[in-house]
Amino acid sequence: MHHHETAASKLRLSGLTLALASFETHQKVSNHSHENAFFCMALRGVCTETYGRKVRVFEPSVLSFLPAGNVHSLEFHNTGMHSLSIEISPLLAQRVRDYSLNLDTSIHCRGGLLTQLYKKTYAEFVRMDDVAPLAIEGLVLEMLAEVSRGQIERAVDKSPRWLKQAREIIHERFSEPLTLSDISGAVGIHPVHLCRVFREHHRCTIGEYIRRLRIESASRQILTSNAALIEIAAAAGFSDQSHFSRIFKRVMGVTPTEYRAAHRKC
Repeated sequence: MHHHETAASKLRLSGLTLALASFETHQKVSNHSHENAFFCMALRGVCTETYGRKVRVFEPSVLSFLPAGNVHSLEFHNTGMHSLSIEISPLLAQRVRDYSLNLDTSIHCRGGLLTQLYKKTYAEFVRMDDVAPLAIEGLVLEMLAEVSRGQIERAVDKSPRWLKQAREIIHERFSEPLTLSDISGAVGIHPVHLCRVFREHHRCTIGEYIRRLRIESASRQILTSNAALIEIAAAAGFSDQSHFSRIFKRVMGVTPTEYRAAHRKC
């Protein structure tokens, strides 16, 4: 989105350009494309994107990946929008394609590993110490691998219906003290089999998946509300704030306090 920004702070690295941008209220950007592929997420505010026949919403915790040359249009609403985009140079894109990575399909997703990697990248961008550039390059390469892996998995998704039901239960009740027996009983599958198949399909345990959902929910609230951190922690399902802070830092690389402070500086 950087071609149409009204104010931005940029960081150029080997093969990457990170741009922090602000967009005016009620601004419209007609159909256009970008020379380079890029990731983008709203940090504050909302906009809608028309991409082909789809209308997609940008808001905090929703991440988009747009391949080079894809056409889209944008409309910013009464809040305007602040965002961070990560542009991938053609040289870097070709380098990752040499490893058979598929970067040809647009992705628009809420949550998951890809969003967590992006938020870690944002935290490093704001921190910007001596090792941040190296950390950012590594995180973006992981993001590109996840884009490719996700496209392959969607093309060959053969997950059983009961696993999809289990995932729906987890998403609906992640903030509750959900037990393995609750989930396995609801879908009629033995707990051991549930754990094994879940890990095969999601590359993490059920507990790790639930923690990730809780952190995604909490980070979204940190960006979009003025609620106290202890209230955000409780709403996301954490029993106490110290436990929440430890898990948040492990996943995001910064504490909740640091994450909120960094966001408010932008």
